[in-house]
Amino acid sequence: MENFIFKNPTQLIFGKGMISKIAEEIPQDKKVMLTFGGGSIKRNGVYDQVCKSLEKHTTIEFWGIESNPDISTLRKAIALGKKENIDYLLAVGGGSVIDGTKLVAAGLCYEGDSWELVLNPSLIKTAVPLASVLTLPATGSEMNCGGVISCRENKLKYSFASPHTFPVFSVLDPETTYSLPSHQVACGLVDTFVHVMEQYMTTINQSRIMDRWAEGILQTIVEIGPSIMKDQTQYDLMADFMLSATMGLNGFVSMGVTQDWATHMIGHELTALHGLTHGHTLAIVFPGLLRVLKKQKSDKILQYGERIWNITNGSKEEKIEETIVKTETFFRSLGLTTRLSEESIGVDTINEVEKRFNDRKVAYGENENVTGEVAKEILINTL
Repeated sequence: MENFIFKNPTQLIFGKGMISKIAEEIPQDKKVMLTFGGGSIKRNGVYDQVCKSLEKHTTIEFWGIESNPDISTLRKAIALGKKENIDYLLAVGGGSVIDGTKLVAAGLCYEGDSWELVLNPSLIKTAVPLASVLTLPATGSEMNCGGVISCRENKLKYSFASPHTFPVFSVLDPETTYSLPSHQVACGLVDTFVHVMEQYMTTINQSRIMDRWAEGILQTIVEIGPSIMKDQTQYDLMADFMLSATMGLNGFVSMGVTQDWATHMIGHELTALHGLTHGHTLAIVFPGLLRVLKKQKSDKILQYGERIWNITNGSKEEKIEETIVKTETFFRSLGLTTRLSEESIGVDTINEVEKRFNDRKVAYGENENVTGEVAKEILINTL
């Protein structure tokens, strides 16, 4: 196990009816800007619950933070927050709203353009306190310090992180997820699954406890996924889903182990270029990555196949292939396509992703060997 320093300051407030606790957590002398996405929270009652809880607070509202939050939208939120002297933020929505609000929190304390903070997070020296009410399990943003921001004008999508942008607290009420579109639920399940894989499917024998914690989340998603897709109004299933998404990317399964993140970096490019939902891009890219990197990841693939899919028979090569097929089949069972060709994406996009990696001189993966050339090979394996 490698050396590490771990700290997660976010308080989780979990369960039905817990949105009412917000007022107890935000000091009454704070001027709060509520940040939202679209209007779904008005239809499912979340908006009313939040407003009732904060009825004694001074609040203003900012609407319109889109999926894959765009920097142009966030600039408007920052301008409004500065004008109104906001000193607390509450994000109400899914990971995109929370991600965007993290940048707003940092941008309110920065004199330059907020896109500079995405490109160079070390410029973030402080941030306005923020909290969240999660309505879509997927990104884990409710209990980490990172975010992913798009610049649609230039078809770019980058991640950032800062210790100053952890939420102070996050409210997780599984009942808020009941009315989500099924495609979003499927993408959230895959996002959770691959988040864990980015921290697990790397180097063998680094940490027994990290492996077992990661495998516990993977087993949970495999077990509950099909049932959720049939009925997403089962409280205990959605509670397990919600907590799996949070625990999958709050640092609890990554202590002292190597990480990959190549699947995410390739997936970000597919979203930037074609607008595919983030979780959907992961369902397409991850099986291709396993096939291309199966030699270096072989021992971990075999462990994963045995412990998650009960694959024990056959040669080493046969077990690896069966494990990859099982993974792809699981993604498809959730209603997602797993091939670029199914989304009418072809070689031109693959070449552009390779070019972007090469232009930035980046290499991802636990061995830092997923270059533009390897990313191209991975995507060719998804056609």
